[in-house]
Amino acid sequence: MASVKMYTSAYCPYCSRAKALLQRHGVQELEEVFVDGQPALRAHMTELTGRTSVPQIFIGDTHVGGCDDIHALDARGELVPMLRA
Repeated sequence: MASVKMYTSAYCPYCSRAKALLQRHGVQELEEVFVDGQPALRAHMTELTGRTSVPQIFIGDTHVGGCDDIHALDARGELVPMLRA
């Protein structure tokens, strides 16, 4: 299974929703980077993704976007192959 990294926030319902989807597809090890009160980490996330909102999700080295993006990948049948690569 590919490595998954998610920039997240402690009280973010979109983060919880994205995490639940990943877990339903068998992701057991998720690297969560909490950006709450961490301006340097949030700036780094923004530099990597061009986005300021959380979650921001990487599968392997590929930035797949946020919650809506990962659900769209799943709806198109593209999420599972990425996770299994």
